[in-house]
Amino acid sequence: MDDKEKEKDVKEPLRVGVAVRKRRRALQLTLAAVSARSGLSVPFLSQIENERARPSMRSLERVADALGTTAVELLAASDTARTVDLVRAADGSGLEPVPGVRPLVRGHHQLHAMEFTGDQDAGREYQHRNDELMYVVSGACQVEAEGRAYRLECGDSLFLSGGVRHRWRSVTEDTRILVVAVGDHIHATPEPPSPRH
Repeated sequence: MDDKEKEKDVKEPLRVGVAVRKRRRALQLTLAAVSARSGLSVPFLSQIENERARPSMRSLERVADALGTTAVELLAASDTARTVDLVRAADGSGLEPVPGVRPLVRGHHQLHAMEFTGDQDAGREYQHRNDELMYVVSGACQVEAEGRAYRLECGDSLFLSGGVRHRWRSVTEDTRILVVAVGDHIHATPEPPSPRH
């Protein structure tokens, strides 16, 4: 079959090169092995991995079969492999707005970021597996973490490592807080200490 069948049936370019390369390397396969399994040429596969060629859905399905996965899984992996997504201040598309709470990152990624505005008081304690950073954009908030109280003013930030129990509330109605956290679906482990020379 001819490799030149790319994109006849695809309107949006499929940018899956990073996901394809990652999957192939995880399986410890060479491009030649994937070529033999898929019927696609080594140069074409190399171009896909380096995103110099965009496969049609049919070609992607052949690559996915050769890698023991599905085209859908490769596309999902490519979404997190390389993403640039602008979220405008007034943009609510693809987000699930809650009064006073605005997600700043769409999709399922390693990083979560939320903006909280106005009078916020969840009235409950939180404990996340991974690290979290709170930054006060305007106004002020009161945070209780590990039995200690902190008042954060405009420009202040508070880092909470994974496992720290905390609760917080806004102090003024004009409060805006940015919360950035490592996603709960990620199992972050501390880095091993570096050997001393």
